[in-house]
Amino acid sequence: MTERLEFTIKEKEQALTLYQHIREQIASTLLPYDESRMRKYLLHTIEQCQVSRNIFGLNPILLAFQTAQLIVDEIGLRRDGVLAVLLRPSIEQGFLSIEEVHQQYGESVARILHGLQRIQELYQKNPVVETENFRNLLLSFAEDMRVILIMIADRVNLMRQIRDTKQLDAKREVSEEAAYLYAPLAHKLGLYKLKSELEDLSLKYLEHEAYYHIKEKLSETKKSRDAYIEQFIKPISERLIEAGLHFHVKGRTKSIHSIWQKMKKQKCPFEGVYDLFAIRIIIDTPIEKEKMHCWQAFAIVTSMYQPNPKRLRDWLSVPKSNGYESLHITVLGPEKKWVEVQIRTERMDEIAERGVAAHWRYKGVKSESGLDEWLTNIRSMLETSDGLDAMDQFKMDLYEDEVFVFTPKGDLFKFPKGATVLDFAYHIHSKIGNACVGARINNKVVTIRHQLQSGDQVEIMTSSSQKPRQEWMTIVKTSRAKSKIRLALKETQVKESLFAKEMLERKFKNKKLELDEPTMQHLIKKMGFKEVSDFYRQIASGELDVNIVIDRYIEIQQGDGPTTGNNLAETAAHFVLDESRLPKEHIDEDVLVIDRNLKGVDYQLARCCQPIYGDKVFGFVTVSGGIKIHRDDCPNAPELKKRFGYRIVKAKWSGKGTSQYEITLRVIGNDDIGIVNNLTSIISREEKLILRSINIDSHDGLFSGNLTIMLDDTNRMESLIKKLRTVKGVKQVERL
Repeated sequence: MTERLEFTIKEKEQALTLYQHIREQIASTLLPYDESRMRKYLLHTIEQCQVSRNIFGLNPILLAFQTAQLIVDEIGLRRDGVLAVLLRPSIEQGFLSIEEVHQQYGESVARILHGLQRIQELYQKNPVVETENFRNLLLSFAEDMRVILIMIADRVNLMRQIRDTKQLDAKREVSEEAAYLYAPLAHKLGLYKLKSELEDLSLKYLEHEAYYHIKEKLSETKKSRDAYIEQFIKPISERLIEAGLHFHVKGRTKSIHSIWQKMKKQKCPFEGVYDLFAIRIIIDTPIEKEKMHCWQAFAIVTSMYQPNPKRLRDWLSVPKSNGYESLHITVLGPEKKWVEVQIRTERMDEIAERGVAAHWRYKGVKSESGLDEWLTNIRSMLETSDGLDAMDQFKMDLYEDEVFVFTPKGDLFKFPKGATVLDFAYHIHSKIGNACVGARINNKVVTIRHQLQSGDQVEIMTSSSQKPRQEWMTIVKTSRAKSKIRLALKETQVKESLFAKEMLERKFKNKKLELDEPTMQHLIKKMGFKEVSDFYRQIASGELDVNIVIDRYIEIQQGDGPTTGNNLAETAAHFVLDESRLPKEHIDEDVLVIDRNLKGVDYQLARCCQPIYGDKVFGFVTVSGGIKIHRDDCPNAPELKKRFGYRIVKAKWSGKGTSQYEITLRVIGNDDIGIVNNLTSIISREEKLILRSINIDSHDGLFSGNLTIMLDDTNRMESLIKKLRTVKGVKQVERL
């Protein structure tokens, strides 16, 4: 349980000292009544013991004073930032509202506190903080840049205060966040001093032995290192003075954290890190002579010490994208030690120091579009009076083209600005996207069109009856979602076409009409469809009436329906039967004998009933003069005989069948593993049987399918049907 706040004598003394220091620094920016109101608020808070000590037992009011001093001295914030920091403990513990702050201290202070509160809510969603996305989210989530600066300062201060805490788990968590989150943020903002302190303190708490090992080594070698730097610099300084250059030289030792990272990367001990320090030669020269004097200094250094050409970095001729300019060269100094020398002018050094820490970024922090120029100006804005006024109006627009949102589990995803719930659904999975009907964002139900905002927690709602639609292409923003919708629409179109085709076939059978594929293709073209899929899609959607299709089909069949066959077309009116080819007992019968060698007659086997050798058949004379051969039990036979009896011709098969015929078998059974394989295995083992196609559909544990097979005659067909019925799980096999 958290301890109620009671100031100790030492804490009161510290708070008073800090109060006086901060007041002196920001006095010129305070408004009338600011100080009296703040003093009254602080005294009331202390007397009433309103706020509680934190998990480390630290005094939040004192912590606020310490953080306020840090943002004033190290970052340059003034009135609004300081007041927000001092009021924050009461806001977080619910004893003061942002509306009250707005009334008493103005919009700017309230805006900063609102941003800090939103960040606190973001933390409660428990995302993985060591991701680059989360760092970017913090930047985009802050309403005011000062929110991020205060957060960094607050974490630096907390890291300073928890050195001796016994709350080791909380200490480790705070230290890990400092390393993964706050140090990179400080790095991006050019706050090199704070960044180094965060890294070193996190290493101190997380890798205690490594930290003190390196610290002791640095202490042991400091004297010799300083002596070496002096030995290295002295002859160079003499030559630079002789050349008439105005300059100063400084040595920079690597931070403990940087040395530790180098040791791990190179897998070497402390003694193996040769570049523990770098020498900076900073030249004071007019801008028009900068390059000339830098290269002159470079020539002097490399003439005295052997350079390593592989370690030359020329950001003088071609500056970095953020404007960083400098010459870096590694040379072999006294005692055969490699030393990095950086040559730049006062102007270049100022840009490097005050802008984004350019020298360090190339070692791991990659810049993003629009980031460099924006960040380079921040510290300049903070350190000038005009800049302080500008910061009051400063809104965070660094990641204005991106939004960052959470899943209910706390996973973080990045989307382009304008992305919708549907984009999020398809990002999770195609099936989720296809079935998406809306979402629950921050416990509020929204539609699939709802645009995502940074920090949203999104829970997708789905329905099994939902299907992708063409208009979804205009809802989504990401190319990933669009491609998935396009694929889903294509798959849906194929399914709808199959459904429409089956529906059309059923309608034809109900009306006892045969569905001839060539005639249907002719009809589709005649109705103006370029794609068959469009024809069936309109039938499935109801745009095209099936009855109209059937009427048009009959018109074509009776009028100009196409005929196909192996022989030249000839009208039945001129057909003369060659009686010499018939057996004697059939001379007197008007019977068409079906034979592949039949000449003078264009005949076809009807597609509606697929007659084969052995079936009882009859012929039907079409309006084009060709003859269709139907089975006696054809679904269309009764209607044809009733309406067109005068066009019926008796027919029979000639001799033994020598051709192969196409049949379709309908198979229904349990949807068991391997059952389809068992069916096809039986067919493949049979001689003179060819499986042309197989179409299987399963639903609710049952499967049904059509097998299209080429075989000789009805005897072979009946034998095959019997064998298929013996397969375990098969419930029904019938010929269509």
